[in-house]
Amino acid sequence: MLVDTHCHLTDRRYAGDLPAILTRAKAAGVGAVIAVASDLDDAGRVRELLDAKLVSAGSKRPLLFGTAGVHPHQSAAAPDGLRQRLLDALGADSRVVAVGECGLDYHYDFSPKDRQRKVFDLQIEVAREARLPLVVHCREAEVDMAGAVRAAGSAGVRGVLHCFLGDPTLLETALDAGWMISFTGIVTFPSFQGDEAVRAVPRDRYMLETDGPYLAPVPHRGKRNEPALVGAVRDRVAALRGEDPARVEADALETARRFFGLELRDLGPEAGHPAGGPS
Repeated sequence: MLVDTHCHLTDRRYAGDLPAILTRAKAAGVGAVIAVASDLDDAGRVRELLDAKLVSAGSKRPLLFGTAGVHPHQSAAAPDGLRQRLLDALGADSRVVAVGECGLDYHYDFSPKDRQRKVFDLQIEVAREARLPLVVHCREAEVDMAGAVRAAGSAGVRGVLHCFLGDPTLLETALDAGWMISFTGIVTFPSFQGDEAVRAVPRDRYMLETDGPYLAPVPHRGKRNEPALVGAVRDRVAALRGEDPARVEADALETARRFFGLELRDLGPEAGHPAGGPS
């Protein structure tokens, strides 16, 4: 079974055909999707999605889980009282399984760097208090991110570097802190420079994601990404690691289950066994 651990299901580009998207995902072997929020308003939309009766045990659609957090792009607009509002959102539904998407992005600088760091630090503290993991975005901020990861790890906060691009120093820091690594369709791009990082991550420390509707994998570049395409990420990770895709699928599933505390029992005993069975 595949788990798309990071997809922006509330994005407007999914608004017209979300039920069909989820049906295609289940047909492609995706048993669960984590809908990731970008700000507090989006966290509310994620909650509405979880309550929308789009899925049920044994249905033709994946189980849905969600997050609540503030993306670095939205840090400048983060409201007063953010800490308590996040804690309230995280405590309102057991299917909200992580804090995020949060982190640092110095490429676009849509929010001032000092504001990004302040809001990120606050969310690290929220994760510690709520005893939930972090879903973390990093772009061109590796030095500051490494410091944040070390501090969070020392405080017992778990995290995943989502859409990992391959920086070896940040990878070493994250693994030393007990954090996870997540790969997207970027691993299929000819420009991807992180082949060694994909091979270096231990088998119990990586996950798979689409980051849909962005980053559609080859050969779907330029099209809207969606959870059904996470299998292409699995296949490329398997090729880079020299492993069977079924083994990669099983390892990524177990990591996602453990890291996010996903309740997947409703999917039945086959939930942990991809097509072909564990190798």
